Amino acid sequence: MISTPANEKSIDLIDTSHADAALYRKVSMRIIPFLFICYVVSFLDRINIGFAQLQMKQDLGFSDAMYGLGAAVFYVGYVLCEVPSNLLLEKFGARKTFVRIMLLWGVASVGMMWVSTPIHFYVLRFLLGVFEAGFFPGIVLYLTYWYPSLRRASVLSVFFAGVAVAGVLGGLFSGWIMRDMAGVLGMRGWQWMFVIEGSPAILLALIAYFYLDDNPHQARWLASGEKQRLAANLTHDRQQTQGDSRHAFSAALANPRVYLFAFIYFSLTCASLTLNFWMPIMIRDFGVSDVLLISLYSAIPNAIGAVGVILIARHSDLKAERRRHFALCTIGGAAALFLLTLHPGSLIATLTILSAAAVLIFAALPIFWAVPTTYLSGNAAAGGIAMISSIGITSGIVSPWVIGQIKTRTGNMDIALYLLSVLLVMSAMALLIGVRKKGKALAH
Repeated sequence: MISTPANEKSIDLIDTSHADAALYRKVSMRIIPFLFICYVVSFLDRINIGFAQLQMKQDLGFSDAMYGLGAAVFYVGYVLCEVPSNLLLEKFGARKTFVRIMLLWGVASVGMMWVSTPIHFYVLRFLLGVFEAGFFPGIVLYLTYWYPSLRRASVLSVFFAGVAVAGVLGGLFSGWIMRDMAGVLGMRGWQWMFVIEGSPAILLALIAYFYLDDNPHQARWLASGEKQRLAANLTHDRQQTQGDSRHAFSAALANPRVYLFAFIYFSLTCASLTLNFWMPIMIRDFGVSDVLLISLYSAIPNAIGAVGVILIARHSDLKAERRRHFALCTIGGAAALFLLTLHPGSLIATLTILSAAAVLIFAALPIFWAVPTTYLSGNAAAGGIAMISSIGITSGIVSPWVIGQIKTRTGNMDIALYLLSVLLVMSAMALLIGVRKKGKALAH
């Protein structure tokens, strides 16, 4: 029996779906593992002072407030340079931009070994922020050159799992380096940690120059038909999501949703940075004094979080739904942070709650970033994504400093955890209300 046109169309759709799945697997296997490694190294170099403080504050006489200020200064440089960096990526390409960023942040990270005064600490942290600025929003923008919107949460989840992986690696290696390398060549353990964990960025920068392609059109490892298929999918995606490539950066600045997204990202990063920077201290406060044990315990919530991030983001992609997934993650994360203020009586209970917080808060990040990229494309994407990230990441200036002040003055983090819980609930409400129409459109 001859197939009807409807049957033929159905077969074509299935074949196209299988062909697309194979094509995106090929793309992912080429670009995602390398960028994932780069992002893990970048985040490890950003947060390793959370482990360094276990020795550094005592060796150099830094208070919690000084440490909090040093952690915050990184984000001053980051915010100032993030938008220009993303605009340069659009102009000069991803390959040269990523090489510049990784090379300079690697040098600054290794330079942390020479810190001896608070001024040295603040200056190097500021420079690290300047040099690393644009790397994450550059990755978000770069992925829009390859993937349509409904595939991005799963792809981005890999990178946000990288946040947790960086915490795991920090937990596994930072404590060991600080304890067992102390005294080698007359250097302290925390100095060796900065050298060993900062050097890979320099090597990765050299590899990136030869490995990365600016866009699918330049990818010699793709066939001509595959390049055309990627371009057709992206064009169709922009039409479906109504992304406006005609608008320039000024249009992104005039879009009120950019600032709504920035607030949501601010709330998320306040919570995630608290886990990154202060988890070792929370564990130490239970009476764990061995720096290696503190590091190993810190790895547990991060390892669980890495798995949870990918599973939840994939479920969000599978259901083509963002708003409810995001709200459940942020409200659940808020509840977990609130439970920490009740001071669980055992380390096991605390690690369980921290694990729940890590899964939910980290999983909210890729789900969130799948939303703004459906509103902005072309020139507006470069500036808009960077604006969202730059405004949102001011949390890195506010959160560590405020928490450092609260902990110095009260001796605990309860007030900070209350504030973070409120922010997470507000971010859930903001996304549910602010993107209602677009969220419904995505769900169909």
